[in-house]
Amino acid sequence: MRIGIANDSSPTVDLLRKIVLRVPGYDISWVARTGAQTVDKCAFDTPDLILMGLTLPVMDGVAATQRIMTISPCPILLITTSLDGDKARVFEAMGYGALDAINTPLAGTHAAARSSQDALLKKISTIEKLKWAPPPPRTYAAAPQSMVRNIPNLVVIGSSTGGPKALAQILSRLPATFQAGIVMAQHVDDEFSKGMVHWLNSQTPLRVMLAREGARPEPGTAYLGGSKQHLIITKKMALGFTDQPEGLYFRPSVDLFFESAAEHWPVKGVAVLLTGMGRDGALGLAALRKRGWHTIAQDETTSVVYGMPKAARELGAARKILAVDQVAPELLRWTQKARTGKT
Repeated sequence: MRIGIANDSSPTVDLLRKIVLRVPGYDISWVARTGAQTVDKCAFDTPDLILMGLTLPVMDGVAATQRIMTISPCPILLITTSLDGDKARVFEAMGYGALDAINTPLAGTHAAARSSQDALLKKISTIEKLKWAPPPPRTYAAAPQSMVRNIPNLVVIGSSTGGPKALAQILSRLPATFQAGIVMAQHVDDEFSKGMVHWLNSQTPLRVMLAREGARPEPGTAYLGGSKQHLIITKKMALGFTDQPEGLYFRPSVDLFFESAAEHWPVKGVAVLLTGMGRDGALGLAALRKRGWHTIAQDETTSVVYGMPKAARELGAARKILAVDQVAPELLRWTQKARTGKT
C-alpha cells in the first residue's frame, strides 16, 4: 500500500513515517508540507491513501481534500491534533470526501503512545480492506404482515465518503412536518456521531437524534446510527444494534441495515444510497427493491466518490438515479402518494 503524508510538522512526519513502515507492504510514496503541494503531488502520483493534516499552510486540509477529490480522487484519512476542537472542519472535509479522522498519534513507547499508534494502523488497514471486501449476500425471511395499519412510513439512507454533506443537503430541504421517519447509516466513528447530530440539527427543521436501542422511527424525526455496533431494524420494528457479523469492515454496515429493513419492516418505504467508496449498501438496496420499496441511488455527477451508488446501479438495485438536490423533492412526492395510497 502506497501512502502519502501531508503535514507541515517534521516530528509528526517522522512519526507517521515510522508507524507506517512498521507494516510489511506499506510504503511512503511522498511527503507534502502544504495543502497546495499535496494537491500537486497527488495529481502527479496518486497514492492508495493520504494521511492528511488539517492545519496545512497555503491551503488547509479541508480545501486540499476538496481539490483532490475533484482532480485526482483517492482515500484520505484526516490527522488532527484535536478531534474535539476540529469537529467542524473534520465534518467539512468528510463532506468533500475524506474517509475518516483520527488524533495525531503520540510519540514514544509507553502504553498510551502504543495504543494511539495501533489505532492509526487499524484505520489504515480498514481503508485498505474496503477496496476488496464487499459484504456477503444474505437470505431473508418473509416480512411480517401483522400490525401494518399503524406503522409509519420509513425512509432509510446509507452513505459513506461525502455522506455528511449529502445528508445535510437532503435533510435541509425537508419540512418539520415530513410524514415519515428517517433512519441513517453513515460510515462514521461513534466519537463523531454526537457532534454530527448537533451539526445536522443546525441544518434542518427536522429533529435529528442518535439512534437508540428500542426506539421506533417517528415522522419528522431523523435518526443517526451512533455506535460501534451495526445499526438494524429488529423484529419488533424498532431500532437495534448488533456486533455480528464481525467481518464487515465498516460500521454501521449499510448492507446489513438495509437487509434488516427488508426483512422486518412490513410497510414499503423509500431507501436511498448516497456517495461512498466501495460497494456497501448495493446488495441491501437490491433486497429492498425486490420487496417493493422505492429505491434511489445518487448520480455520478453529485457523488463525491461514485462507488456505492455505482454498484447499486450496476446491480439494478435503484429505481431512480438522482442528483443529491433531487432526493428531497422525490421523498416529498413519495410521502404525498403514500398518504393517498397511490405508491
